[in-house]
Amino acid sequence: MVHTYQSPVRVYKYPFELVMAAYEKRFPSCKMIPAFLGCDILSEMKSDDESEHIVERRCRLHVDAPYLLRKLVGVEHVIFIQKNHLNRRKRVLDISAHNESFSSRINVNEYCHYSVHPDNPNWTCFEQEASLDIKHFFGFENTVEKIAMKQYSANIKKGKEVIEHYINELLDEGVTYIPPWVGQSSLEEDPEKEDEESPSQDSGLRSRSESVSSQRSLILGATAASIRKRSLTPQEDSPTCKHEDDKIDADYIARFLGHLTMVEESQLVQLRRWLQKSNKGKIPKDAHILRFLRAREFNVEKAREMLVHSLAWRKLHNIDRILDSYKPPDILEKYYPGGWHYCDKEGRPLYILKLGQMDVKGLLRSVGEDAVLRHVLAVNEEGLKRAKEATLKRGYPVSACTCIVDLEGLSMRHLWRPGIRALLRIIEVVEANYPETMGRLLIVRAPRVFPVLWTLISPFIDENTRKKFMIYGGKDYLGPGGLVEFMDKQYIPDFLGGDCYCDVPEGAIVPKSLYQQELVDKSPEEQPFVNTSSLYHTAVVVKEFPHEVLMEAPDAGTVLTWDFDVLKGDMTFTVFRSRQSIPHQPHHQHHIGGANSVGSEQFIDKSMVVGRDVSIVEPPNICRDGDSVQGSHVTSQPGSYILQWKYFDSSKAAFDFPLTSHKSKVMYHTEVLASVAFKGSVSSLQSSQSGFSSLSTGTASNQSIAGSSCPSSTNIRHEVVRSLAVPPR
Repeated sequence: MVHTYQSPVRVYKYPFELVMAAYEKRFPSCKMIPAFLGCDILSEMKSDDESEHIVERRCRLHVDAPYLLRKLVGVEHVIFIQKNHLNRRKRVLDISAHNESFSSRINVNEYCHYSVHPDNPNWTCFEQEASLDIKHFFGFENTVEKIAMKQYSANIKKGKEVIEHYINELLDEGVTYIPPWVGQSSLEEDPEKEDEESPSQDSGLRSRSESVSSQRSLILGATAASIRKRSLTPQEDSPTCKHEDDKIDADYIARFLGHLTMVEESQLVQLRRWLQKSNKGKIPKDAHILRFLRAREFNVEKAREMLVHSLAWRKLHNIDRILDSYKPPDILEKYYPGGWHYCDKEGRPLYILKLGQMDVKGLLRSVGEDAVLRHVLAVNEEGLKRAKEATLKRGYPVSACTCIVDLEGLSMRHLWRPGIRALLRIIEVVEANYPETMGRLLIVRAPRVFPVLWTLISPFIDENTRKKFMIYGGKDYLGPGGLVEFMDKQYIPDFLGGDCYCDVPEGAIVPKSLYQQELVDKSPEEQPFVNTSSLYHTAVVVKEFPHEVLMEAPDAGTVLTWDFDVLKGDMTFTVFRSRQSIPHQPHHQHHIGGANSVGSEQFIDKSMVVGRDVSIVEPPNICRDGDSVQGSHVTSQPGSYILQWKYFDSSKAAFDFPLTSHKSKVMYHTEVLASVAFKGSVSSLQSSQSGFSSLSTGTASNQSIAGSSCPSSTNIRHEVVRSLAVPPR
């Protein structure tokens, strides 16, 4: 496989002739590059007018390879052939190099080019390309590839330092100006020109006697407007723009894109050049290209495919003009609880979304899913614009935004099927077209139902994006490691315990009078039913046979989640922790027929004693017929945890003796979430801190909020399952 490298343009803020004089000081050996052992001149040719100088050298390089590999191949250094062609008339230097050693097994080719900066004649540009093709190398192909890339990276990093070092030596020696080459023939043809230029040459000689520091200041005093010009032009207000030049310089990368490794620079240049050729000069901004490269871990082919699809999508929907033409509907302006609020400590624009106060159903039924999606896209475009403005203002790259999601008020009404479907569609569109625009997402005041929602939504979120989530339950966001870690205290919103006034809309229930009839979904009964057996299990709980589920927590901080409906009868629900390992095979099984039934299983033996063998981490709570319960427990230590549903005889408590079958039935789903999924503190998500019975009551009451489309909590669960079965669009 051939590996290629294409460097950005590196700029020396010195005249071409001075850079060439510094370059020649590298030969025959260079003390600043220990790997360069020396060179011999093979051939040399100068033109009669001395405008061209061609020299070919054999260079010896020490390779930092393992001792065993060097002994195996029998060499301590490798030979490279380098050919330099200096054209003083055109003020360019072309350098080509290839390896002489092991040329039948490995091919290394390099091409370098020095030229005058197109926007400043007193500056010099340097470009570099290289390719590496390892055919066969005694079975050490991977090792040789790593060594070659390491060596090449080190040489590139050192190359500019070496030139700068020798330029400083020349300046210290008093050589501050070297006149450009002037042909003898042109002087003879135009004597007056000779008279005009001689004073400049005399002044050049006189300048050598002037202060070195003043000359150095004069050279370095040229403005960097050409570097910034590409970023400041009006055409770059949208991600797609036209560049007259397809080159990109290293200083521009450092100022506007941030630190990139040698390989990352090369991938950016390669993708940019490919777009330049295929899109007839109309290519995205460099920061836009870089986001797609980062999203695909700098795989050029994958990033290109993703970016091409996104560019077509932007053109189809006229996204580049959305900020100029879009005006949110009055309903969204009034009832959409989101807005911009200052910035975080790193200068990234800050967006606040009060998701817990959002009436998802009301918004979708009043303006429709497409209107909500377009509003989200406008928010993302505004974020890119604010990030660009922050970059210009702060003097360092700002490429992403920070988002605070307030979940105060989140409940089962947010799990409404069309709402879940709309959310999944928004996630898909945003991740496909706005990758790497999320710097940090801070989830605050997460309620007990959040782990259940997270379980449903997280598989649809890119893994790199999930790593940027910080989750805080209760009031943990107020303490150390909370919002103050990411925001200056003076900018923390007042409703989150800060002193800064925040005018983000509060959100409210959208009046049904604003609903549009054509946007009202059909009732769940008219929707196709999807088999839930793959996600939910049912169990019959008999009077003498409780049903138990064993969950293993690999480490402290693991989150155990459960979501169940009591389909028949009453029961108690308890969570135990075993003080010893429990085999996955249950002690007792009580099988009952039924396609979705798993029977009753017991992992707690009758010989086990509470307090000695097992401990209660979630106390028994009574769950009534028809209750829908969601909860979670954050483990304080690793081990075996047991969820137990036990039949509860309500007739004894009510002194009523109806004819009962002494059976209850439950439909449940459980999941173990690793602690790494919750970057922030999740201690307040524990059921023991928020009151289990109150959640059960609150959830049941939410049935009335859901409206006619959600007549029961069981239907809510079925709707969530159906929504996950909808293929992404």
